[in-house]
Amino acid sequence: MSHSIGQPGQVILPDNLPETLPEFVKKTNVADSRLGAKALFSTDDFFAPKDRLLKPELPVFIVGEFDDNGKWMDGWETRRKRHLGYDYTVIQLARPTKIAGIDIDTSHFTGNYPSSASIDALYAPELMQQSDAELAALNKDYWDKKDWQSLVGMTALKGHSHEFVSTDSSDVVTHIRLNIYPDGGVARLRVYGDIQLDSSSSTEETIDLIGALNGGRAIACNDAHFGAVENLLLPTKAPNMGEGWETRRRREPGNDWCIIALGQAGTVEAIEIDTAYFKGNFPDKVSIQAVYAPDTPDATLVTQSMFWDTLLEPQALSADNVVTFSDLKIDKPITHIRVNIFPDGGISRVRLFGKVAQ
Repeated sequence: MSHSIGQPGQVILPDNLPETLPEFVKKTNVADSRLGAKALFSTDDFFAPKDRLLKPELPVFIVGEFDDNGKWMDGWETRRKRHLGYDYTVIQLARPTKIAGIDIDTSHFTGNYPSSASIDALYAPELMQQSDAELAALNKDYWDKKDWQSLVGMTALKGHSHEFVSTDSSDVVTHIRLNIYPDGGVARLRVYGDIQLDSSSSTEETIDLIGALNGGRAIACNDAHFGAVENLLLPTKAPNMGEGWETRRRREPGNDWCIIALGQAGTVEAIEIDTAYFKGNFPDKVSIQAVYAPDTPDATLVTQSMFWDTLLEPQALSADNVVTFSDLKIDKPITHIRVNIFPDGGISRVRLFGKVAQ
């Protein structure tokens, strides 16, 4: 692929996503900056900073865009190495995680991508308690001496492509190190897996049972034309309407829906629906169904979900507002919910407050 043509300032989106994606991409991306993932260190980021690896947005190419060091690139890019060695960057994941797979995305890097990469993993929960200033003070000598374990062996890369790599490790890790050989640029690094909550935490603590940081994940939806359903589970307030779940305008009978898995089975005490920024396009009503089905495949859940029990009866919504519902119809543990919006529209966040089942 070449970006040699195009008008200055033109923004080009990637066109390289394969038609079939691995199953592990349905899990939580714990290398998402919105969840608190951080790029802590890199041996070099002369052309483009390491932090861009963790951006949730698709990487872009801007025709004719340059900065003081050269061509502006939407990713992490090191200078051309003129001696032996390789570059690496250290990522602190959002939460301790069992990693299922990784996407090394070289979108828009064509003549400047690494020839290969590998990934190491580390379990160091004590580092996740340190301040940003303390983490910033950790140098190459510190990271070189850590007890890194190989997670992904040497893997050949291609330009402007996705390298999906599944892992068979059952270890819980908190940090990964992306090694690139010998230098070059990577647009995004996505690390998919199952977040591991602290087993010592009390089951009496009220948490957001579907929050992404607590292991909640979106399984399916019938439509997400304007906004991804995964946005509903993010821990922070949305910055705008674009970071919510929004469907197209429905022109036929019925309603829109999505299915979400709880991080752990739990009993729900209250539900919060946030329609932040949705003013002329919020749903008229919302209802929620639920089920306890811990071992049911995702595909089966989708087909059965319309028959689940009612957790929240249809409730009216309003524009740009947060409303909490506590009059719920199920008082026993559940593992999944189906959110129904009538007839269509957008909501920003859904919170499912309750306690993890014993």
